[in-house]
Amino acid sequence: MAGWLSPDPTDLVLELGPGTGAITRALLTHGVEPERLLAIEMSPDMATLMETRFPGIRLIRGDAQDMANLLRPHTAGGRRVGTVISSLPLRQFSLEFTQELARKIHAQLRPGGRWVQYSYHLGPGRQRGTEQFDLAGSRIVWRNFPPARVNVYEKRAA
Repeated sequence: MAGWLSPDPTDLVLELGPGTGAITRALLTHGVEPERLLAIEMSPDMATLMETRFPGIRLIRGDAQDMANLLRPHTAGGRRVGTVISSLPLRQFSLEFTQELARKIHAQLRPGGRWVQYSYHLGPGRQRGTEQFDLAGSRIVWRNFPPARVNVYEKRAA
């Protein structure tokens, strides 16, 4: 997943639903500076765990559906989100919820920015709600347990 990060070192990386921090650790190991990494976590228990494990990142307690308000203080001054990494189980949500979340991700990403979404659904095809993005890549990660599909969507340049 880290291979799809924005090459611009000033772009922010937004992680949705970091949970216990497995992806967070990989992003930091891959070289993402902690101050570039924003993570939105809704579960109070998971947020506390993340704050303990990764004190240098900007953990935001809240709902990803409120990302515009939650990100406003972090994007003031022209900072841009270049990559969104999502662990949210989109297939468990309603179509309306998923489409609304996709619109919000689209609004936060800079043109050419990428949304990296993983799912334990291994079947081919696009994730629901991603129609306004170009599919930049899709592959199954067999070494993951359980195996997961990683889809990468790119916001079309203006």
